[in-house]
Amino acid sequence: MAQIGLQSIQLEQAPAIVAAASVVGTKEGEGPLGKLFDVIGEDDKFGEDTWEAAESALQKEAATLAIGKSGWKKEDIRYIFGGDLLGQSIATTFGLAQFQIPLFGLYGACSTAGESLMLAAMTVAAGYADQVLAGTSSHFASAEKQFRFPLEYANQRPLSATWTVTGSGAFVVGKEGKVRITGVTPGRVVDYGIKDSQNMGAAMAPAACDTIFHHLEDFGRRSEEYDRIVTGDLGYVGKEILLQLLRERKIDIQKQHMDCGIEIYDRSAQDTHSGGSGCGCSAVTLAAYFLPKLETGELKRILFVPTGALLSTVSFNEGQPVPGIAHGVVLEHVE
Repeated sequence: MAQIGLQSIQLEQAPAIVAAASVVGTKEGEGPLGKLFDVIGEDDKFGEDTWEAAESALQKEAATLAIGKSGWKKEDIRYIFGGDLLGQSIATTFGLAQFQIPLFGLYGACSTAGESLMLAAMTVAAGYADQVLAGTSSHFASAEKQFRFPLEYANQRPLSATWTVTGSGAFVVGKEGKVRITGVTPGRVVDYGIKDSQNMGAAMAPAACDTIFHHLEDFGRRSEEYDRIVTGDLGYVGKEILLQLLRERKIDIQKQHMDCGIEIYDRSAQDTHSGGSGCGCSAVTLAAYFLPKLETGELKRILFVPTGALLSTVSFNEGQPVPGIAHGVVLEHVE
């Protein structure tokens, strides 16, 4: 491994994503990526009594599928890196407890897919483990209940609001595979003073800009050297802010840019306003859509930049702004 520039790491012994799995809810299954997901729930309770337990079931199913696809057993997985949006990361701890694998609980808000992949890759590259599981989840109903309004309230959502994805993505990271994690750029907390909790795109776009800018600076690359630069869940509002902020820094990624929150739902047919969000948004879109294209070589190199809004009910009620964070992960096709 080598430290690159201000905040990046180049993984010379690049670990690989050996297997991935995606489990989603009914609304996500009805979207444009529906046929690509491994499992679509028959209902969003997933056979459980509460929304929180349903989210734990999502994580358990995704982890089980990913490990099964890898050809290994759970006993072969040395560590798990995972997290979610709920207080004390209860979706992760309750969902993965039965695996009895040492767990690092993470919180990067909706950027957790990038954070977990990054730490898993660094751990394998450093020789601290041969196989590691990275994963995350979110659930529309559990997120609304914790951060906004219970579903029974039936409040009207502004057009800037995004729809929290019900889904879980899990990734087995090992030493051999066609999709390698060749570099990472951990993100910094970026605060533009946004106080509107219904406009996550505006809160997260500055962090995405900061990470993409420093990633390109650190590695000495141009945006054109990536087939895709994929943000997590900026949605339609955040996408336009990101593109403008980067243009102000003389960087144009419009041709390469895609956003998981835009890709996962059909804007004309599904009422999701600005698009999708949540930890599960970028995780399931990466697992179901981008990884297969990297495995076949249709895409050679992408920069995966999940984005997160770092708020809690306490900070919001005390009038604090919503800072953002974004983590960059370089994924490359290797023969």
